[in-house]
Amino acid sequence: MNNILKANQLSKTFNAKTIPINAVKEVNIKIHEGEITVLTGRSGSGKSTLLHLLAGLEQKTSGTIFYKNQSYDDLNSKKLTELRRSDMGFVYQFHYLLNELTAIENVSLPLLMNNFEKKEALEKSKEILNTLGLSHRFSHKPSEMSGGEKQRVAIARSMVHSPSLVILDEPTGDLDSKTSLDVIESLKNYVKDIKSSLLIATHDENFKEISDQTLIMDSGII
Repeated sequence: MNNILKANQLSKTFNAKTIPINAVKEVNIKIHEGEITVLTGRSGSGKSTLLHLLAGLEQKTSGTIFYKNQSYDDLNSKKLTELRRSDMGFVYQFHYLLNELTAIENVSLPLLMNNFEKKEALEKSKEILNTLGLSHRFSHKPSEMSGGEKQRVAIARSMVHSPSLVILDEPTGDLDSKTSLDVIESLKNYVKDIKSSLLIATHDENFKEISDQTLIMDSGII
């Protein structure tokens, strides 16, 4: 099976005031096309830092990262940004929605940035919001939604442009148990429909039920 994302001997060291902090230590990881990979581990184990490295949001200290056989070392900042915008989705622990925009407007942003017509962008946004159980929130702004609803809008925004890879950092952390299960089922079905790959960092044990590969991170090591 082809790898969509691969890292070899990937490390990240933060220079603290007293001693260096080795957040990620010589990690080797392969994410396969069309599969769901779940990354677990206690808080502070390095999961979020690893996701940021793999998405090109954080500079590595050493090692190599390949996306569809293209090394990040061969991409400048502009090219890496274009890659993320067109072919990746990323969901942060905090939703980072724009407060002045409605749910459907927030979700449509990646499409508009990729030169979709506004009408088509809104239709696609409606479709995925409906899939995630948010058809009643199309015209609502973040201040009018619950924490769980805002997180689902963020998930919809990350997937609306049918990216090849979606990276999610604790996507159900603010959701109740039932909503969490609903979102997990929706993610599984939607990813299979568009043949995307998922990389999910989570404490939610329910994600193991849909994972093709489960990895455990401890003190920066997998």
